[in-house]
Amino acid sequence: MQPDYSLSHYARPVLEPPQGVRRLLLHSCCAPCAGEIMEALQASGIETTIFFYNPNIHPRAEYDLRKQENIRFAAKLGMKFVDADYDTENWFARVKGMEHEPERGARCSACFDMRFERTALYGAEHGFSLISSTLGISRWKDLEQINRSGERAAARWPHMAYWTFNWRKQGGAQRMIEISGREAFYQQEYCGCIYSLRDTNARREESGRGKIERGVKFYGRGGEGSAPSLE
Repeated sequence: MQPDYSLSHYARPVLEPPQGVRRLLLHSCCAPCAGEIMEALQASGIETTIFFYNPNIHPRAEYDLRKQENIRFAAKLGMKFVDADYDTENWFARVKGMEHEPERGARCSACFDMRFERTALYGAEHGFSLISSTLGISRWKDLEQINRSGERAAARWPHMAYWTFNWRKQGGAQRMIEISGREAFYQQEYCGCIYSLRDTNARREESGRGKIERGVKFYGRGGEGSAPSLE
């Protein structure tokens, strides 16, 4: 019989960050991915600052909606939120020539590298020795690919580490969906970038489905039971 790891039954263990560090800079991609991780960190008494740097998200209206949802939840938990704003020109320059790379390919690595490098820079400038990201909780992402990018970024600075914790384990991904339903988070239906939107719409059209309507689906309003295509 499978253990019940739902929110109503799961007894959260106290998380133990590397080297006993109790202050974390957490790169966040969106509220649905962040919800379970933020609650777990708070329950463990880890002082957490949310760092929102996602210049890949397209278009601006989608970016703003995802960011505001994350700000709302951070305020609810009393966590500091750092808005690194919308650095799109540098992002497009970083992924130039990779426009037709598949998901989990070289373009995604370049995207992760850019976002984590900025996270590590902020961390170094503000006295953090530990960084991590919410990206790894999504089953649509390659956890090892994310961790490699995080470790590369942290290695640029002395005395900094990237926490490669597997947030999916012991029902983390399921609680992520439960929290999203409870909080009625916006449910995005593509990874985030313009190329992901293009490719997702192409797959939908091939299967006879309409194109994505951005900004209309929210968990807890008919969509809470499905796994999101999280950024």
